[in-house]
Amino acid sequence: MKVIPKLPDKFFVTGTDTGIGKTLVSAMLTIGLHADYWKPVQSGLDEGMTDTQRVKKWTRFDDSHFHKETYLLSEPLSPHASAAIDGVTIQMRNFQIPEPRHEYLIVEGAGGLMVPLNDQDMIIGLIKMLKLPVLLVARSSLGTINHTLLTLEQLRRYDIRVLGVVLNGPDNPGNTEAIEKYGDVNVFGTVQALEEINKETIKNEFKRIFLA
Repeated sequence: MKVIPKLPDKFFVTGTDTGIGKTLVSAMLTIGLHADYWKPVQSGLDEGMTDTQRVKKWTRFDDSHFHKETYLLSEPLSPHASAAIDGVTIQMRNFQIPEPRHEYLIVEGAGGLMVPLNDQDMIIGLIKMLKLPVLLVARSSLGTINHTLLTLEQLRRYDIRVLGVVLNGPDNPGNTEAIEKYGDVNVFGTVQALEEINKETIKNEFKRIFLA
């Protein structure tokens, strides 16, 4: 079985919003591709964990798959606001793609594209600077067509390659069809609600969505 279409060896996972499922999808990709994972900017903790710690817990991979955050900020706010509280200025020149130790590298963003990093730069500028293609995560429910099409339009304005979309939530064939048609993009599939998130369940979701 092959990944369809073949994914590049490095790509960026972004979302239409915060809390949209980027970390879950990133964990699916990390385990399914036996990949490295890197979260360049982490703002605050969720239930006492960073996203890197959460992906490590879910995948049960060893430390060789994980790279240190460039900025680890204390408050669960937009990076620019959390950095200000910490007395830090996020500098774009400090972001360097780590050397992967495995075939693939998954890079997870913070929030959506227009989340500020500092007074001048936003997440979309980081993606552009890193020269990475994007996999977009969006909700499947009402409102997703507008949010997803706006995000796709912004990515294309910046000439950033879009690999496709993964939806998160209840199956909604109408929304899937509309996003594919009006967004001119491939929707890989929809992540189902998982009673328990662990290595086995997320690996099964990866196979269902990304493998033929």
